[in-house]
Amino acid sequence: MYSGQSIAITGAGGGIGRAIAEKFIAGGANVAISDIDTDLVEKTATEIGAVGFTCDVTNEQAIKDFIQGAETANGPIDVFVSNAGVGFPDQPGGHAAGGSNESWEISWQIHVMSSVYASRALLPGWIRRGQGRFVIVASAAGLLTQLFSGSYTATKHAAVAFAEYLAIMHKDDGLKVHCICPQYVKTNMTKGMQVIKDGPNIHLEASDVADSLFTAMADDKFLVLSHPVIADYQQVKLADIDQYIAKMAHIKQKVDTGHIPGFKET
Repeated sequence: MYSGQSIAITGAGGGIGRAIAEKFIAGGANVAISDIDTDLVEKTATEIGAVGFTCDVTNEQAIKDFIQGAETANGPIDVFVSNAGVGFPDQPGGHAAGGSNESWEISWQIHVMSSVYASRALLPGWIRRGQGRFVIVASAAGLLTQLFSGSYTATKHAAVAFAEYLAIMHKDDGLKVHCICPQYVKTNMTKGMQVIKDGPNIHLEASDVADSLFTAMADDKFLVLSHPVIADYQQVKLADIDQYIAKMAHIKQKVDTGHIPGFKET
């Protein structure tokens, strides 16, 4: 389905970004990947058969340069995957507003503005062509709440909102938008966390998330839930927000008292 197409993916030195790149390549696509870590992205590109670029997604010109480089190598971009992400705890302070200004600003730039910058560069061409596909890798935290990281929760909510806005504003222009909202995935971001090995909240492999994306693209589905249980949790939240807050506060209390070991280390 994507054979011969031009694909560009940010934050693809490893984890979900790499897994998505590998799946596109297996399907015959021409893939350009980027990462802020030059050595890592060059190594990954060589291993999987992609073209690699260094890109700091907080810098609009750097994203423009990545897009230009990807299009020079592989032709006009058909699919752009905005995958780069970071996570910061609320410390110091130990309360909801305890994160540093820097951690909030970096989270905002990477989780939200990087997608704004990329879409700003890509939309004019896609509108002229009458087609394009933009994928934002958000998080279940963008639909629910990530305990102990206000910056992650707030900016992932914003990422989901921007994806939704893109989908609405440019549906008639032929743009397809997908928003990936995974829960626990075995990546560097979940290192140190107690691994859940079974049940609906299981730690998935990054390749499982890539598979979920391809299923959603085949069906033109906006929301990509590699953990289907997130839809159930979201329904509970929408049905009774006060009950949801009470339940989440109870989980937070259990973490504080050590009844859910390892949770805080994500």
